Amino acid sequence: MNEKQPNRIGIMGGTFDPIHYGHLLIAQNAAEEFALDRVIFLPTGKSPHKSEAQVTDPAVRCAMVRLAIRDNPAFSMSALEAECSEVNYTYRTLQSFRRMYPQAHLYFIMGEDSLDDFAGWKHPAEICRTASLLVAVRDDDAGRAAEKIAEARVLYTADMHLVHAPAFSVSSKEIRTRIRNGKTVRYLIQEEVEAFIREHSLYME
Repeated sequence: MNEKQPNRIGIMGGTFDPIHYGHLLIAQNAAEEFALDRVIFLPTGKSPHKSEAQVTDPAVRCAMVRLAIRDNPAFSMSALEAECSEVNYTYRTLQSFRRMYPQAHLYFIMGEDSLDDFAGWKHPAEICRTASLLVAVRDDDAGRAAEKIAEARVLYTADMHLVHAPAFSVSSKEIRTRIRNGKTVRYLIQEEVEAFIREHSLYME
């Protein structure tokens, strides 16, 4: 008997270098607010916005994501972009997911900072045709984000909504800096991910 296909799928793209509790909180809140059957974490491969020298090897980032999400049955990971040899564009990735899940409602989860740059993405209107967009924002920034979302809805005929995320202002960049400087990252990332980072001497230079 075939496994039941999920009807509502969240797709959360990101560099995840490394993945941290802020990412997981956003994914969990999106799942609860929009009754998502599954959230698929999608580590980037070749990004049009960053050079390969700026990010850790995709296979290593995928390994950290797997460790971070393994205790949540509603979370999974796709290496679709990470294993692609070409530059990744979100509209193409979403088209691929549409082919994989033709009956599902797709929700692409993005940060508010990405919304600021959305007009410069490749074919933003196609992204909006393929998936609903969920924009993660801290509660104290919700008013400003709501205005930007209202503008984007009109500009792209988009089904776009806020995802309210708990305040967690630490970024992956700050975590990398703390590790490089020998400072603790306890309570910022999961113990399994921290152990993996230490074992492989990541972010030390």
